[in-house]
Amino acid sequence: MNKRQALIAAALATVCAAQVGTAAAADDKEKCYGVAKAGQNDCATSAHSCAGQAKTDKGADEWKFVPKGTCEKAGGKTTPPAK
Repeated sequence: MNKRQALIAAALATVCAAQVGTAAAADDKEKCYGVAKAGQNDCATSAHSCAGQAKTDKGADEWKFVPKGTCEKAGGKTTPPAK
């Protein structure tokens, strides 16, 4: 194996390892509604289309990923608000 092939193999192994680590980390998280601060939400809602666009702190439909089991302790809910 020449240096170029070794470099490509190492890069590919790094990418694969990073994806496995990310998937495992996502399994340890849950959506927590009502705890996101303004501009720190993790995804879209009916009011906007992207992460980081929350206008107020602790909006009922704004959510963040938090470690499993910590949402209620932080004052949030694991289910979205009724519409």
